Amino acid sequence: MKIGVTCYPSVGGSGIIATELALQMAELGHEIHFISSSVPFRLNGNVPNIYVHTVEINDYNVFKYRPYDITLASKISEVIDIHQLDVIHMHYAIPHAVAGILANHMSQRKVGIVTTLHGTDITVLGHDRSLERAIRFGIEESDITTAVSESLKQETIDIVHPDKDIVTIYNFVDEDKFNMDIREQIKKEMKLRYGIKENTKVIMHSSNFRKIKRIDTIVRAFNEVQKEVDSVLVLVGDGPEAMTVKSLSQSLGIEDKVLLVGQQSDVVSLYKMSDLFMLLSEKESFGLALLEAMNCGSVPIGSSAGGIKEVIQHGKTGQIVDVGDYNAAAKYAIELLTNEDKYNTFQQNMIKDIKTRFSEEKIVNEYLELYQSLIKVNDNE
Repeated sequence: MKIGVTCYPSVGGSGIIATELALQMAELGHEIHFISSSVPFRLNGNVPNIYVHTVEINDYNVFKYRPYDITLASKISEVIDIHQLDVIHMHYAIPHAVAGILANHMSQRKVGIVTTLHGTDITVLGHDRSLERAIRFGIEESDITTAVSESLKQETIDIVHPDKDIVTIYNFVDEDKFNMDIREQIKKEMKLRYGIKENTKVIMHSSNFRKIKRIDTIVRAFNEVQKEVDSVLVLVGDGPEAMTVKSLSQSLGIEDKVLLVGQQSDVVSLYKMSDLFMLLSEKESFGLALLEAMNCGSVPIGSSAGGIKEVIQHGKTGQIVDVGDYNAAAKYAIELLTNEDKYNTFQQNMIKDIKTRFSEEKIVNEYLELYQSLIKVNDNE
């Protein structure tokens, strides 16, 4: 099978999942063609069965803005015809799904179109009335549209009102990379690197530091935790809220216990160092970083926003609190960090649940079945 993939190549859950899915498909022997503005950041080195076609946009005085969408559609069409693609997988409704639909009309060869909704294309852009029709068009004109959580699926129905069935397929975790292998050894090494005492508990958060992530709620929760438990808060990432978080930790008098380590290439070791992972976002379609941290052994405390409550089974694999309720988050954190039996039970339940619901094999097979169903339809036409 020959599969075209278009995604945002920069850091972010949609680009990560698009790339990891493509890598798994390539490993199964399928031919993958990325059509994107640059090489996806998770695509390291030369990988068998994977080809990258970059979209080059020229500047013309006649255009006020560079015509990326049209250029992308033209490039997708070119790749469809030259490489005889069977299916194209568009990650995000706009501009990618719309570009893919246009490309299919431009091409001599017709292909199946799968569009995956990841969140921002609905939760943010979907509220923009000037884009609503384009998003609905991208969803309805795709052969199959998927969403990464039931929450996102329902939000899409509520906001965009598409006349289209949407299939929920969860994100998955790269088990070869994110796992509990030599966790205790790595934890000791990382604590030495960051000057953290061996018995000090580590609470972690990783994100792009946008306001919607509610990192201030995490800092306030940690402030309550550190009064009861010897602990530090490790914040991984960078973004517009970094200075706000630093100022808040200073005003609370806990700046020496809050480590802002910036963007890190080796988040796996940081996940393995952590005892708890907090994701207390105001909106979150899935929470891929949460799932990755969990598979590295970090027990989660999440907000009730969006897909978080689908990833965490409250009271079994982690704890859920209302958005903004830092006192409840602190209470659960203290309970887990001071009750070893409960912590170990949650951790065991968590790893088992991930293997059942979010394994690579399960999710990749679900997408593979979708691709194959479209090829059969096209063969019968």
